[in-house]
Amino acid sequence: MTGHPTFDIAGRIALVTGSSRGIGYALATGLAEAGAVVVLNGRDPQALSAARSDIADRTGADVRAYAFDVTDSAAVTDAAARIESEVGPVHIVVNNTGVQHRAPLLEFTDQDFHRVMDTNLTSAFLVGREFARAMVERGAGKIVNICSVQSELGRAGIAPYAASKGALKMLTRGMCADWARYGLTVNALAPGYFDTELTSALVNDTTFTDWLVDRTPARRWGQPEELVGTLLFLVSPASNFVNGQIVYVDGGMTAVV
Repeated sequence: MTGHPTFDIAGRIALVTGSSRGIGYALATGLAEAGAVVVLNGRDPQALSAARSDIADRTGADVRAYAFDVTDSAAVTDAAARIESEVGPVHIVVNNTGVQHRAPLLEFTDQDFHRVMDTNLTSAFLVGREFARAMVERGAGKIVNICSVQSELGRAGIAPYAASKGALKMLTRGMCADWARYGLTVNALAPGYFDTELTSALVNDTTFTDWLVDRTPARRWGQPEELVGTLLFLVSPASNFVNGQIVYVDGGMTAVV
């Protein structure tokens, strides 16, 4: 026996939005390694196809790719119907799609503010709502929203991002309040600072990295694969009575002052 059966997700169908690179790619890979049928999502069909091939080759899992815009309600509705028809009933949804835009708040444009909010918050509402319809009818489902340490902590230059992630924390709890009675669990995984291609400029900024190391009890950047274990817990039967919770995977950053 190599693992406890309560963590078994073999054969489960899992959608991960924003999964052609970065944290989404790492989470999708972890689900595939655990035996799930993984459905990738992104807006760039070529990047998505490359990610699908890479994950399938590395894990031997059944990996599918569906390119659609998670901020477009009609596109989400159409994609949900196609995925449920062509792949099967979706048991797991990971709302990972996100974007960052750094600028002083007085210089933040309306367009950039709405882009951050739509990408980070509205997408989770649209995707979560649409796939929850079928989950509620089946009486089971696992939804994990990818929050952030900025769901709790502010930092200069990223106020709209923090606002979107703080709202996503409360959307997670609201989804739990509405849907737990139907057998769904809705939780959030909240990463701290992780070394990905999206944060490479900060990783390479020695001043920022020195600040991060000093601010984080673990005294380092996180690696994307270090998020997989927490995700597997949240999408497996092991967490069936865990609901509306935000789990911070941040090297201790939110635990200290």
